[in-house]
Amino acid sequence: MKSGVVAFVGRPNAGKSTLLNAILKQKVAITSPKPQTTRFPIQAVFEDERGQIIFVDTPGIFGKTPDTLSQKINKKAEEVLSEKIDLILYIIDHTKEREHEENRVFGMVRKTPIPKILVINKIDIKTPTHIVQYRFMRDEFDVVVEVSAMTGAHINSLLSRIFESLPEGNPLIDQKDMVQPALNVTGKQFIAEIIREKAFLNLREEVPYSVTATVDEVTERDNGNLFIKARLLTNQDKYKGMLVGKGGSMIKEISMAARKELEIASSKKVYLELTVEVDPHWMEMMR
Repeated sequence: MKSGVVAFVGRPNAGKSTLLNAILKQKVAITSPKPQTTRFPIQAVFEDERGQIIFVDTPGIFGKTPDTLSQKINKKAEEVLSEKIDLILYIIDHTKEREHEENRVFGMVRKTPIPKILVINKIDIKTPTHIVQYRFMRDEFDVVVEVSAMTGAHINSLLSRIFESLPEGNPLIDQKDMVQPALNVTGKQFIAEIIREKAFLNLREEVPYSVTATVDEVTERDNGNLFIKARLLTNQDKYKGMLVGKGGSMIKEISMAARKELEIASSKKVYLELTVEVDPHWMEMMR
């Protein structure tokens, strides 16, 4: 039996969270086409007859960190690489040009003296492609796998190569009494991430990255329904207006999308009370 800890590493929007969701065949990490979607390392456990893998989905590493939030995100990602991990999955997006951001991530991975797999993601997209800019990286890795996290292409092949690269060992976590997959995300934290994802997706290009979500209450009523009280926090009044929308239209859209997903995840009826507040210092409070 094989077991080990596997870290996802890459620059923002390489598709790390989508890949994790595809491997586990259910949603454990939020995704959006925007940087800073994942803000803290998420751990999830995959287990089958071959063994057990603890996956760690790290935030995308930024080349430049002009704000407090980006600095904290980079620090969290770098901390994962300094912990005991058995394998790195270095995910690249061939549809993007290799710039300083990619060079920074590659430099970090290159210096880490543990087994690594190069994962070329988004192979379902034929154009644009900058794959020639990444060819030199192949020589730095013993294993190279091309996948599409979006369509699921070659995910099973990637899993096989991961197990081949892990050491022999007993399971690291006993999942007997846990809901599959076992996560290091608390209930409130997972709910907050779903709400934040829906804010990102609904606001599209206008969304400010100075937005987070916090959950104040999760209560199961006598009838089995869930009541959730949560807030979207932003640092400026103008962003609050964008989040609320004309006549409250945007906050209703965000709330409805989050509620539907939470009902699917919990198999319960969900009542979500979602408000928007301005807090200029929320980034400073983020751990």
